Parts: sequence; C-alpha cells; structure tokens
Amino acid sequence: MGGFKVKYKGVIFDLDGVIVSTDEFHFQSWKKLAQREHIDFNQEINHRLRGISRMESLDILLEKSSLEYTLLQKEEMAMYKNQIYVKLLSNLSPSDLLPNVVKTIEFLQAHHIKIAIGSSSKNTKTILKQIGLLNSFDAIVDGTDITKSKPNPEVFLKAAKKLDLLPEECMVIEDAIAGINAAKAANMMAVAIHDAVKSKHADIKIKDLYEIANFFVK
Repeated sequence: MGGFKVKYKGVIFDLDGVIVSTDEFHFQSWKKLAQREHIDFNQEINHRLRGISRMESLDILLEKSSLEYTLLQKEEMAMYKNQIYVKLLSNLSPSDLLPNVVKTIEFLQAHHIKIAIGSSSKNTKTILKQIGLLNSFDAIVDGTDITKSKPNPEVFLKAAKKLDLLPEECMVIEDAIAGINAAKAANMMAVAIHDAVKSKHADIKIKDLYEIANFFVK
C-alpha cells in the first residue's frame, strides 16, 4: 500500500447518513408530531432538517403553523418527537450499517489514523451501541457536547481537540451540506458523500466511503 501522506492524521465522521441511516426514523417521528399538531409535513421539509439540532428542526417544522408556541410547549414537542424516535431506534442493528463502514474503520485503525464521530444528535451513543460501534472510535462528540449545531464548526473543532489534532490535520466525512459548511468553517478537509455531493464547497466528492483510503496512501 506504500507510505502515508502526513497531512491528514484524523478522520471525523458524521453519524447519520455516513455510518448509518436513520433518516426514515426521523421522518416518521417528526410526521407523528406534525399530525398531532395538525401541521403539514413532507419529505421536502424533512430534508431541510438534516444535520441540524432538534430545536432548530422544530422551528422549521413550526413554520407551517399559524400558532405561536411558548418555549415550554416547544420543549414538550421536541421531547415527544424524541421519544418516538428513540423507540424506533430500538430496531437498529449492525445490519443497518451503510456500505463499507466497517472496512473503512478497520483500514484507518490498521494504519494508525485517529477516528471520531462528530454529530449533532443527542442519541449518538445509543445509535452506536445499537449498531455495534460504540467502542470503535477514539473520540465521540455529539449533541450533548455542543451549544451550536452545524453549519457552526463547534462539533468538529471539539472532535479535533479530543483527538489531539490540529483542525487542518483532520478530514470530515459528511452527507449534509450544513456539515460540509461546518467542516470548511473548521478549516478541515470536507469530503462529501450522498446528498452532500451537491455542495459547491466540498473539497472532494465520493460515492463510496472506502474511497477515503486513497488519501492515506501514496
């Protein structure tokens, strides 16, 4: 496989859409909330929620409502949505991993590349446990660790710090445009997969996760 490039010493993975897809679970749980509140909700709106925090997602959903809501009401709605989502997560298993995730992780570990999860989800550790990868990463930064969601770079900067790496030594794998923007704001290499390939700011666009192995060999 040859020698390795020095520049990138760490890879930070977004979770949902890169490691595993729970997008349908999000859709179902937001839809149940929308139905309860008599608000229109569809896949187009759901797509806007990708990569951002739960409360920011709720604000987007409530754009379709003519009512005003208190912070307490909003918090109850977010909790209701999350309860449904967590119940759906119990169906997740290692069989739900996206293609070549394990192969990619094993390659990076074998070549001493540090790896982290950088996700806005507060359910990150629950998801990782369900799919059998809770102990596979050198660092995990999720929605419980941050105050600003993507496109703010906070999640990735904290992940780099936990890996004891400089931001410019890190590569970020993202499937959402907000995540690509966050990676660029963090001064990291932004690798787009799936929906993120539409981004004009991605440094590299890939079709398969294992393609990143090419960046660590001459």
